[in-house]
This record gives sequence, C-alpha cells and structure tokens, in this order.
Amino acid sequence: MAKKDLIQKAEEIRNKAYVPYSSFPVGAALLTRSGKVYTGCNIENAAYPVSCCAERVAIFKAIADGEKDFTEMAVIADTKRPVPPCGSCRQVMSEFFNKDMTIHLTNLHNEIRTVTMEELLPFSFQPEDLNDR
Repeated sequence: MAKKDLIQKAEEIRNKAYVPYSSFPVGAALLTRSGKVYTGCNIENAAYPVSCCAERVAIFKAIADGEKDFTEMAVIADTKRPVPPCGSCRQVMSEFFNKDMTIHLTNLHNEIRTVTMEELLPFSFQPEDLNDR
C-alpha cells in the first residue's frame, strides 16, 4: 500500500473521533503484513485518564482480531508539525512493532515525518526486560 493511501485512511477515520473536551481529533491507520488496514480515532471521556488515543485504538482493534504482524502506521492531526504520538502510545507501539517498522507522522498541511519505532522511542522497555530479573 502506498504511503499516501495509508495516510488517507488515517485522515478519514480522524473525522469519527469523539473529542468533545479537547476538540483535537486524531486518526491512525495500521497496515498488517497480510495487507489489512486497521484504523483508529481518539475517543475521549469526561474522566480524562480513561480516554484512548487513535494509535492505541488501531493497535487494539488489530490485536483483538488476531493480527500481530505489522508493517507500517500513519498518524494524522491538525497540528503545526507532523503529530507525535504521546508517551503511552509510544510504549504500546514498542510492544507490538519491530524496531525498524515505519511510522508516518503527518498533519493536515501535508507535512510528513517518517520514522522507525526505534527512532520514535529509543531504549524502550521491552517484554524481554521482564525476564532479566
């Protein structure tokens, strides 16, 4: 799938975000090795800590559907710079994405910053760290 198509899917799902508190809709599209795309938008809650970001919604949908082999992700928001994922999303992403997986961060001004998972969260806490006790 072309990068622009993955970004387009992220932009489309962004319109479904539930953001009555922040008015900051975000969309994410996650491509699996099998070619399926999982999308997610942020979903807020009056109790702010239980809200969920677009990136995690897309990942959790894929995991719940049995997918665990991912190749690429796009994230989009109406920001001045390409939108960076929050720390919680980065940690979840590092759990499921290979260190060299491509992530396209973008905005509505067509600015794109493509990074790898390792660049997005270097020296992340990994499942194997639990076995090193």
